Amino acid sequence: MKMAEKEKEKLELLAAAYGIQPSYSDIWGNTHTIPSETLEQVLGAMGVDVSDPQKALQHVEHRFWNQLAPPVLVASTDQLPSEFLFQLPSNSSPGAMSEKELQVRLEITGENTSPINHSYHVEQLNFKKDHQLDGITYECWSFPFPAALSTGYYHFKLTVAYENHKHQQTTLVIICPEQAYLPPALQGDGKRAGIAISLYGLRSQRNWGVGDFGDLKEFIRWAIGSLHVDVIGLNPLHSISNRQPYNISPYFPSSRFYRNFIYLDIAAMEDFRSSAAANEFVQAEATQNLLAELRASELVQYERVATLKLQVLERVFQTFLQDHWLDKAGMTERSRKFQAYLQRETGLLDNFATFCALEDSFHQKDPDAWAWRQWPEPFQNPYSQEVQEFQQNHWQSILFYKYLQWQVEEQLKEAQDLARSMGASVGLYHDLALGNDPGGADNWAYQDLFVPGVTVGAPPDDFALEGQDWGFHPPHREKYRSDGYSLFVQEIRKNCQAGGALRIDHIMRFFRLFWIIQGQRAKNGTYVENYYQDLRRILALESDRAKTLIIGEALGTVPPQVREALAYLRIFSYRLFYFERDDQGGLREPGSYPPYALAAVSTHDLPTLAGFWTGEDLSLRNSLGMFPSEDQFHAALQKRRSEKEEIVQRLVASGFLAKKAVNDTTFHAGFGDQLHNGIIGFLLSTSAKLVVISQEDLFKDSRQQNVPGTVTEHPNWSTKMYYTLEELWQDPEVEKCVRVFRHWISSTGRRMPPSS
Repeated sequence: MKMAEKEKEKLELLAAAYGIQPSYSDIWGNTHTIPSETLEQVLGAMGVDVSDPQKALQHVEHRFWNQLAPPVLVASTDQLPSEFLFQLPSNSSPGAMSEKELQVRLEITGENTSPINHSYHVEQLNFKKDHQLDGITYECWSFPFPAALSTGYYHFKLTVAYENHKHQQTTLVIICPEQAYLPPALQGDGKRAGIAISLYGLRSQRNWGVGDFGDLKEFIRWAIGSLHVDVIGLNPLHSISNRQPYNISPYFPSSRFYRNFIYLDIAAMEDFRSSAAANEFVQAEATQNLLAELRASELVQYERVATLKLQVLERVFQTFLQDHWLDKAGMTERSRKFQAYLQRETGLLDNFATFCALEDSFHQKDPDAWAWRQWPEPFQNPYSQEVQEFQQNHWQSILFYKYLQWQVEEQLKEAQDLARSMGASVGLYHDLALGNDPGGADNWAYQDLFVPGVTVGAPPDDFALEGQDWGFHPPHREKYRSDGYSLFVQEIRKNCQAGGALRIDHIMRFFRLFWIIQGQRAKNGTYVENYYQDLRRILALESDRAKTLIIGEALGTVPPQVREALAYLRIFSYRLFYFERDDQGGLREPGSYPPYALAAVSTHDLPTLAGFWTGEDLSLRNSLGMFPSEDQFHAALQKRRSEKEEIVQRLVASGFLAKKAVNDTTFHAGFGDQLHNGIIGFLLSTSAKLVVISQEDLFKDSRQQNVPGTVTEHPNWSTKMYYTLEELWQDPEVEKCVRVFRHWISSTGRRMPPSS
């Protein structure tokens, strides 16, 4: 028994070394102890040999002491280390290394600076401690950390020599600002307001059945010009497979580095205007009939729109090739711009475009091959000889997908430039999804950086009694770190482009994720910690460089220390009207909302205001069989009545709803104007610096973009906006909603300055 306890203790120590928590507490306060078998499976998925925990622990120890210095060091300007540590084998008495004329040289190379060399003599070195490992004595030393380093990325090339020995290692040192970027308009007492849309749902008389970047520009003109908002929130624009209904969720993308070509405004493309073949195809009667059908469709028809757009874009690309690329006599201005884009993107774009071309090729051969694991085995390895040969033989197909991303970047930048030209200090507010499709581009290109055999989810709560399995693989924290967090840095950079704010979906990912062994029940998972100090500091650095506000979505149970850490960095929290509670458990007063926050009514996964008030979301879930019994459905209806009454009482108590109106017999008949006005006014009167209202809540639309737990049962991510873009400028009902919004942003000091 004692032997078994010792082995269990060693296993738990090994698990702790890899960030695996031995237990967790659920929302009801119950503690769940993780079985040894689960710890072994998670460690095994991370590539750890658990057949001998003691030996595995020694391997961890060896890995630490056999490196001259850490592979990466992340610090902030307000907490710079006073010294730089290094260690090396000695085989002599503690501190005796100084007698061997220890020579230490450091070469510091910045991003755009020439190398700076430092030499440290024995008197500048400080002996810290020694350590015995397998009969070898290791000594840990330090020298003063270099002063006056500005924020940025540095390579510290350390060389330590003594007698006939020489040790050398390069450490990536990342110096980060104390806090994330805060736009000038939000500094001091500054507050602003915004409106959120699902870009795919925008309707117009000119688009191709899905909202595009041309629609976005028109919406920006209306939103800033009529609503006087500073922020336009968007759904994640990540690249997806556009396969309905399985691969259309913007939160389950193929790639988080690149965006969905379906949003291209083809008519606005320079190469389309000069392409006779593309114009002839578009003007054909069959195409025009299809376009009319796609525009009139109640829902977005992803596959049909994507197929049509690709047919046209391929013709556009051929025109570009003929006019600007294949002529070896000389480069045009347009080809130079494309060449510059390719040089900026390098390997990331190569991997993405190669995947897209491969996916296209294999899908043509096998229409059911929707994931790269279904490809012939040699092509499952992005570095294989077969993939290299494919790249050479299909260079034009690969270049086509690079061309699409170039055009996406240009059109999205034009939209952000438009918002800025109209006076917006933030403009576009992007959304970064938590995970990605295991069958998609990122998991193929960077498969070594993800943990196979494990998925990410959530433990049981009121919403999902059995827990949730979100179906994507977690990042391998050790490999991310040893790689200098390069993929994480690129992920943040790419998603900050052409925007002024970035929402991080489930920002708890920086602290920990709930891992589930594939094939097992979600509630049997465990939490794995991340290197959160490093990640949040890098996030602040990239935010500052891109001049992008960061909003961290963290709904559910969030430890107070996490909220405090994010608030210290000026990373805005995400506060929902439905959920915000005071210390007594009641709905918060407007003035008690935290200032560094974005306040909103709900999210894409929750009912809209109108849907909540009418109970349409509950009726829908009931019709889909999502309540185990009729009794539970009626219990949910009763709970909703109580929640509505609580909201009414809070609005009355805070002065946003007249008591007389509540007593009117017509008040409870539906979601009326007085209630709508009261809730909009309440939110915009909060002390949160940023308030964003969805277009559904502005226009009292009861339809919900996504019903969690459904795929084929409900048409998620496909609902179009109730009003067309043309109607926004002239419909009397729209104008009525606009007047309510404008009144409140003016009276609460959120309106952009008149000079804008």
